[in-house]
Amino acid sequence: MENAATTLNLASIIEHHARLTPEREAIVWRETRLTFGKLNAMANRVANALVEMGIGHGDKVALACPNLPFFPVVYYAIMKAGAVVVPLCILFKPREIAYHLRDSDAKAVFTFEGTPEFPLGQMVKEGFDQVETCENLIVMTADLMAPSPFPGHKTLTQITYDKPETFDTYPTTADDTCAILYTSGTTGSPKGAELTHLNLMTNVTTTYGIHLPMLDFTDGEQKSCLITLPLFHTTGQTCQMNTNLYGGNRVVLLPKFEPQTTLETMEKEKINFWTGVPTMYWALLRYVEENNIDTAPIAENIKVVSSGGAPMPVEVMKAFEDKFNVRVLEGYGLSETSPLASFNQFARPSKPGTVGLPIFGVELKCVDENDAEVPRGERGEIVIRGNNVMKGYYKRPAETAEALRGGWFHTGDIGVMDDEGYLSIVDRKKDMILRGGYNVYPRELEEVIMTHEHVSLVAVIGVPHDKMGEEVKAYVVLKPEAELSEDEFVEWCKTQLAANKYPRFVEFCDALPIGATGKILKRELRKD
Repeated sequence: MENAATTLNLASIIEHHARLTPEREAIVWRETRLTFGKLNAMANRVANALVEMGIGHGDKVALACPNLPFFPVVYYAIMKAGAVVVPLCILFKPREIAYHLRDSDAKAVFTFEGTPEFPLGQMVKEGFDQVETCENLIVMTADLMAPSPFPGHKTLTQITYDKPETFDTYPTTADDTCAILYTSGTTGSPKGAELTHLNLMTNVTTTYGIHLPMLDFTDGEQKSCLITLPLFHTTGQTCQMNTNLYGGNRVVLLPKFEPQTTLETMEKEKINFWTGVPTMYWALLRYVEENNIDTAPIAENIKVVSSGGAPMPVEVMKAFEDKFNVRVLEGYGLSETSPLASFNQFARPSKPGTVGLPIFGVELKCVDENDAEVPRGERGEIVIRGNNVMKGYYKRPAETAEALRGGWFHTGDIGVMDDEGYLSIVDRKKDMILRGGYNVYPRELEEVIMTHEHVSLVAVIGVPHDKMGEEVKAYVVLKPEAELSEDEFVEWCKTQLAANKYPRFVEFCDALPIGATGKILKRELRKD
C-alpha cells in the first residue's frame, strides 16, 4: 500500500463536516433532511456492503439516479470503498446502458427504481441483462421497505440493513481514479474520461474559492445551494454538490427543472447559490414575466448564479441580473477538465460573451493546426493544462495520447483570447449539437439510425431552436422502394436513443451532398 502521507479521497469532504458539524443539514429533498452525520453514516453502511460484495480498490461501480438523496449516499460510498464511480445518464435506453456498463468494466450498478412514467429501473435492468461481466444490480426504492421490483436482485435497504455506520475509508492516492465520466467527443462511441481524486478535489476547492468573495460567512449562517442540473453530469456533481458540501453548505435537490418549482424552492429554502444553462435562465424569466411573479424574496438571498454549456444571450443575462439583483457569471469546462477551466470571476469585471479567465492552477491558450499559439484576437483550438486535466480516456491509450499531446488537453473547441486574457468560444466541437445544455454527438446517432432496416444513409445536424438552443435533425436517404413516414421514424428513434438525443425533425431526401473525398458535406445541409 502507498505511504499514508500520499492519500487523498474525495469522500473526505463529507467526513470532515460529519466530524465538525454533524447536526447541520447536508442534503435536502422535499421533506427529507439528511445531516452531515446521517449522510456520512449512510454512505458508510453502503461502503461496508460494497466490501462484502467483493468490491474494492479500482473496481468500477455504475450509478443511475435522478437528483435524489440516494445519489450522494451511493456516490461517496463508492469512493470510500476505494472504487470508481461511473455515473450514468438517466435518459439512457438499455442499449446505451449496456454499452457503458461493458466499456467501464462495471462490477455493479445501483439504480433508482423510477416511476411508471419514467421506468429508469427497468431500462437499467434490461441493459444489465446484456452484460455478463456486471455481477450485481442493486435497486433503490422510493419506499425503503419495499421489495425489489426485480426478483433475484436486492434493494439498497436489503444490502445495508445490518451494516455498521462506521467505515475505514480506503486510502486512495491523489492519482487514483475517482470517477469515470463518459463523453462522446467528436467521433465514435462514448469514451470514459478518468478523473482522479486530485483532479476533482482541486476543482472543488478552486470553485469554492471563486465564490467566497461574494458571500458573507461571518454571520455564522449556513449557505444553501439549489441543484436543478442533473447530478450525473460533471457540473452538477463537481461545481454544485461536491463544492457546496466541501464548504459545509446545504444542498437542495430538484429531480427535474421546472420554472414554478424552481422559483418556489428558491424562496422557501432561501437559496444562495444556483447554476443553470441559458435555456433555464430564459425559462425562469419568461415564467416570472407571464405570471407577474415578485422576485424580491428570492433576490434577498440569492448571491451567486452561474451559467455554462452555451453562450448566454446578453439580453437574457441583463434581464436576469435586473430582475433578481444578482451578477450572472459565465464559465467554461469539459468532462475531461473536471470540469471548470475558466470563469468570469468576482475579482475582475465580467465580460458578457466571454467565459472569463483561467481558474487557479489552470493554463489556457489557443493554437493553430501545428499546436503553435496564435496571436491574441485570432481564432485557434483551445488547449488546457493544469491539475484539472483528466488522467486519460479509459482503455484508450491512442486517443489519450492524441488528446493530451504536448502536455496540453486539446478540446476541439475554437476560441479567441483577448488582450486581457478573457476567452470567448467562437465555435464548438465539429458537428456537436448543444440541445438544452446537453451535448449530442451526431456520429453516435447516425450509427444507431443506420441500423434501421429502411435507412440507406443518414446525416444528423443541429438546427436553431428558440427554446432548446439547437434541436436535432436527421437527413435520411431511404433504401430503394422503402417506405417510412416522419412519425414512424421519430417513434423508432425514441426506442433506441435517450430522450435528449433522438431527432425531433427528419427530412427524407434522394441524396446527401458528398465532397471529393467521399465525406458528407454537412455545411451544405446547414445552409438549408
